[in-house]
Amino acid sequence: MALSDLTPAKAVLLSVQLASRADISTLRTLVSIHRKTLRIELVLRILLSQLPESLDSSDYVPFLEDLVAGNLSDATDFEFDTSLVDELNDAEAKKKVRKLNLLSLAWPNAPADVPADPLVLFLIHRSIRIDQSTGLITQIPELLAPFLHHSPDLRTWMISIILPLLRLNYEYHPTEGLNLTIPKFEALDDRAGVALLLNRTGTADGSHDTTVGRDLRGLVGPWMYGDTRLKRRKLEKSSSFSVQSVEALDESSVTNHKYTGWEEVLKWLIYQADTSWKTAVEAIEQWDGPGDVDLGGYEDGTMWLDEDDQQHLERRYARSVLAVAYLITEESEEALKGVQRILTRIIVLLDQDRIPTLQAACAILSPVASFESSILAPKNVAFLRNDLLDDQNILTTPKEESIRLLHALLISANLCTRMGCPMNIRKAGELAFVQDEHDQMSRFASVMLRVVNGPKEDDKYWIRMRNEMLWLRSWGAEELSEGADTSIGRGIFGKIPKERIEVEFLKALLTNTRYNLATSIYETSIDAPLPPRILHDTVISAAMNAFDNASNASRSRGGVKKCDEILEVFHEALKASEVRDELTALTQVTDEIGNYRLVLKQGEPFKPVNLRAHSDPISIIGKILYQNSRSYTKIRDFVEIGNNMVLAGLTARDENDIRSRVMPKDVKEEQLIAEKRVVSMCIDAALSEDDFETAYSYVVTHLKDVAGPAHVRTPELERKKSGLFAEPPPKIIDDWSWKAALEAGKYRRTALTIKPTHLGNTTSNMDIRHLEQRMECLSHALRLGPRAALQEILNVYRRCEEELESLVKQEAEQEAAWDAQMDDESNMPGGFAATPMKKNTTTSSSRAVEEAPMSLFDLSRASMARAQSGFSALSMLRGSNGDQRARSDPTSSGEGSRVVSPTTDGSKPMRKRDQLKNAAVGGLASGIGWVLGAPTPHRSDDED
Repeated sequence: MALSDLTPAKAVLLSVQLASRADISTLRTLVSIHRKTLRIELVLRILLSQLPESLDSSDYVPFLEDLVAGNLSDATDFEFDTSLVDELNDAEAKKKVRKLNLLSLAWPNAPADVPADPLVLFLIHRSIRIDQSTGLITQIPELLAPFLHHSPDLRTWMISIILPLLRLNYEYHPTEGLNLTIPKFEALDDRAGVALLLNRTGTADGSHDTTVGRDLRGLVGPWMYGDTRLKRRKLEKSSSFSVQSVEALDESSVTNHKYTGWEEVLKWLIYQADTSWKTAVEAIEQWDGPGDVDLGGYEDGTMWLDEDDQQHLERRYARSVLAVAYLITEESEEALKGVQRILTRIIVLLDQDRIPTLQAACAILSPVASFESSILAPKNVAFLRNDLLDDQNILTTPKEESIRLLHALLISANLCTRMGCPMNIRKAGELAFVQDEHDQMSRFASVMLRVVNGPKEDDKYWIRMRNEMLWLRSWGAEELSEGADTSIGRGIFGKIPKERIEVEFLKALLTNTRYNLATSIYETSIDAPLPPRILHDTVISAAMNAFDNASNASRSRGGVKKCDEILEVFHEALKASEVRDELTALTQVTDEIGNYRLVLKQGEPFKPVNLRAHSDPISIIGKILYQNSRSYTKIRDFVEIGNNMVLAGLTARDENDIRSRVMPKDVKEEQLIAEKRVVSMCIDAALSEDDFETAYSYVVTHLKDVAGPAHVRTPELERKKSGLFAEPPPKIIDDWSWKAALEAGKYRRTALTIKPTHLGNTTSNMDIRHLEQRMECLSHALRLGPRAALQEILNVYRRCEEELESLVKQEAEQEAAWDAQMDDESNMPGGFAATPMKKNTTTSSSRAVEEAPMSLFDLSRASMARAQSGFSALSMLRGSNGDQRARSDPTSSGEGSRVVSPTTDGSKPMRKRDQLKNAAVGGLASGIGWVLGAPTPHRSDDED
C-alpha cells in the first residue's frame, strides 16, 4: 500500500513504528504526505516518546528544522512496506492509536511567563530524557543550538543549565564523575549551586592555577545567566529562604533576587581568603567580577544585566576584593605579595593611579597623605574582623582613602615581616587603629631583637633599618608638614616616642660595633636626634650591656673590649662623666683579674658580670689568692686591683641598696679599707700556703702602715644632734687587719713551713726566732683588735711566752754547759798552765734571771695592786730589765744568740723580745686597762 493511501490512524501507527526504529527519512516522507494528520505537536510527541535517546542528534535535527520551517516536500511515488498496518482495519487502528499514551509536551516546572512553544518544550524534554536515559549530555548542545533563536527561554535554559553542567562533568573536571541529572541540577538553590560548581575550583597543583578564573567565568557566569528568568519562580516561592541565606546585603540586594546568587559567589570568595588565600588571589586576578562571564558563544549579544545592576554588582565585588586583603591571615612575604596583587587589581578595576611594586614601595617609603575622615579611629578596629561586606564598613568601601590605608598597612606589614617579625594586614591594622603602647612596644622589641642580628659590616643595611623604623612610627608624616606635632605618629609604632626608637637603634649600632655610623648620626650630626643627657645614658647603658654580656675577662677581646671601645668612641659625649670613669676602672680591674685563674662556682668560670653582680666584689680577690699558688707575693698588684675596684664603684653594698655608689669624698676612705682587706687576704693566703715569713713581713711592713683600730667614732651623718637620744655605738671599720695579725701569731712551724732565705741579725735558733715573730704579730693584733678580742689575743700571747721561756731556759743551760766545757783547763790545747780565775757566779745567775721573762698575767696581777698609783708602771719593767742587762756581760757567748736593738740616746741596746714584751704590755695597758680602772700609761719617745 502506498503511503498516501493510509488512513490517519494507520499513518499515526506507522509514524510511531518508524520513530521507534529511527527511520527518520521514511518518517519525513510520511509526515510530508500526511501533514493534516501528523501535525507538528503530534510528531514531536511521537519523537519524544518513541525515538531512541541514544540516537545521535545530527540524525534528526535537520528533520526537526524542516518540520518547524515547513520545508517537508511531498514524495508521492515513495514506496514503503506497510504490511504492519495493512492487516488492521481502521477501527482496530484507531483503537491502537488511543492506547499509544504518547508523552505530553507540558513543562511542569517552567516559569509562568514561558510561552507554550511545542518545539521548545520538546527540546527541553528530549534533553532531559537523553540525560536520564544515557547520560550523553554532550549531544544536547548539538540538539539545542540550531533552535536557540526560536526562544529566549530556550537560550537561557541552554546557557544556565546545560552549559555549566556539561562543562562541570565533561570539560573542566571530568575526573570527578558527578552523576547529577538536569532536573536535580535545576532544583539546586543558589548556595548549593555555587558550592557544587566551585567545589573543585582552586584544587589544582601548581604555583599558578589558571582554572579559578575559568570556573568563575565558565561555570558561575552561565549559572547566573538564568537567574533573571528560570529561577524567578523558585525565588518567589522561597523568598524567605533567599533573604536569610544572604548576609551583608543592602536594601536593593534584598529586594532584587538577581543579586542573591552573586552574593553567594562573593561569600565563597571571602571564605577562600580565610582557608585558601591563594585561590582567592587567583580568582581576583583572573576574574573581573559578575560582568566577566563565558557563555560559550550561545549568547545573543544583548546585555543580560542592566546598567544599575551591573554597577551594584561591581561595587559589591570591589568591596569583597578589599575584604579578602584583610582576611588573609597567613603571616609571610608570599601572602603579603598576594595582597599586593589584590591591591593592584582593585586599582585597575576602579581606574585609579597605579602603585609601585611592593619591593619598590618599601625602598621608597613615600609619605602617606593624611586621611580626611576618621578612618583611623579606634572604633573601626571592629571592621577588621566583622561585617567586611557591610556597606557601613569604611575599610572595605571602594574609594581612594581606603585603598591608600590598605597600601600603608601592606608596606608596614611587609617591613616587619622582612625584618624577621611576620605580620599580616589585620595585625598591622590593629596596631594602627588601637594605638596601644604596650602592644606596639612588644612588637617593636621583637623587631629590634631581629634587627640586631643583621649584617655586621653593612652600613647601608643599618641606615635602611633606621629609616624603616622611623617610617613605621609616623608613615612619613614629618616629610609632609614641617613643624608638625611628632609626639604621636600615625603608623603601627605611633605610640612609641621617637626618642625611644632612636635610643634602641643606637644600642643596636653599638652592639654591632658600627661606631663610626653611630657617632655620625647621634654625636657629630648637626641635627642630633637625641638630647645630650639621653645620648650619655644610652651610651653608658650600651657599654654596661656589652660588659655584662662578656664571657672573657680580657680587655683585648669580647665584651670588655667592646665596652672600652664604646667609651672611647663617644669621648666627647661622655666628657666629665663619673660613670665613664667608673666603667674605665671596671674594665681595668676585669682585665687584671683575667690574668689569674678564677672559678666562683663549681663548673662555672668567672665572667665579668660577676663583678657587678657580686655583693662584695673585693672578696673576689681572696678567691684569686686561694686559687692561684703564690699569687699573694704580688701584693702590690692586688692592692692596685682593690683601689681600682673602689674607683669602679665595686664596694660592699647594703642589702637594701644594691647599686649604692661611693661618693667622691669617700673614695680615699674606701680605698684605705680596700687596701687593709687586700693586705689581710694576702697574709691569710701566705699562711694557708705555709709561707710564714712572707706573712710576717706583710704584718710588720704593710699592715702596720695601713691598719687602724677596729673601733672608730660614729660617722657624723649618724650622730644625733639632740641630746634626747643616745648615739649609736662605734662601728668596726677595720675588722680584717687584727684578725690577719692574730692568724699570723697563731701559726706554728711545721715540716711544710717554707724556711727563711736569710736570717739577718736575728738569732740562729729558728724556734726562738719564730716565737719572737709570732709575738710581734700578736702585739700588732693587740694594738688593732677590738676589746672583745683582747682576751683571745692575750691567751695566744701567753702560750707563746711560755714556749719562749722554756726555749730560753734550754738555751741558757746549753750555753752554761758550753762555758763550763770551755773553762776546763784540760780541754785547752798547747799545754799551757792553767791561769787561776775566780768564777763569776753572779753573772750567770743574773743572766738566768734576766733570761727568764715574766708572764704578762703575772705582770697583770702584780700591777693590779698598784693600779691606783699608775698603770704605767708596767711599762717601766723594760727599764729594770735594761739595768739587769747593763750589769750583765754584753760580750758573753749567750748574748750573741739574741737580738739586740740600738737606742738613740746612747744607752745600751735592748733585746728584741724585751721590745716585744714592752709592746705587748703597752697593748695590755691600752686594751684591758679599762677593766682594771687604770690610767693610760705614758709612753716615752724611745718606746714609740
